[in-house]
Amino acid sequence: MGFLTNRVERSEIKPGDHIYTYRAVFAYSHHGIFVGGSKVVHFTPGRDVNSSTETSLNSYNEMSNLLSSCPTFPDCGFRQPNSGVVLSCLDCFLRNGSLYCFEYGVTPSIFLTKVRGGTCTTAKSDPPETVIHRAMYLLQNGFGNYDVFQNNCEDFALYCKTGLLTVDRLGVGRSGQASSIVGAPLAALLSSPLKLLMPSPVGVATVTAGMYCMSRYATDIGVRTDVIKVAVEDLAVNLGWGGEVADENEASNRQIIR
Repeated sequence: MGFLTNRVERSEIKPGDHIYTYRAVFAYSHHGIFVGGSKVVHFTPGRDVNSSTETSLNSYNEMSNLLSSCPTFPDCGFRQPNSGVVLSCLDCFLRNGSLYCFEYGVTPSIFLTKVRGGTCTTAKSDPPETVIHRAMYLLQNGFGNYDVFQNNCEDFALYCKTGLLTVDRLGVGRSGQASSIVGAPLAALLSSPLKLLMPSPVGVATVTAGMYCMSRYATDIGVRTDVIKVAVEDLAVNLGWGGEVADENEASNRQIIR
């Protein structure tokens, strides 16, 4: 287990694992669920998202174009119309990046030592077969509209692993990355008055780091009180996504993985 992340080899991952890789020189990470057969189900902005989201996430749209021309797997890049949930091969998902495995059920002390968000959670993972079922069901039925702060690729993977959703849709979602983006400036803002009381820059930096870590911990789905367990079949109804639910059986889903 690494201090910042959990880098692994391809031979180490198992179906049902939550994996991720970094983009744009470690500026952000992209998450997905490994479903076996060198295939990954992950969430990207759909083709019908609003223009402001498209503008801020052009890199995801470029990735979708690359998936459609995969020379190895004909079904790489499969998605339903107007859906952001995509099936891709592991090579196209990684795009020459390193492979990391998201950790579940970590202790609070381990969680707080992870300087960067989006690498672990204190929440427990459900069994692999349940995780894969959720991912494949959402591949056929979608995961709503992509939102950087409330419904992103990490939120998708976290839901597939735990079945947990936040009740308050106005706040930050389950994503550790989003919590870090919000938590870092907030910690700096809250600790700024301490500069008048603490002459040492080291002391101020220590307090700021502590506030940042605690803000991340407070928004972790393993400790939040505003999360509920939702069956994947009830997801669209509960969140009001609407749309017709595709009547696909599990045999066809297994065929896609092969």
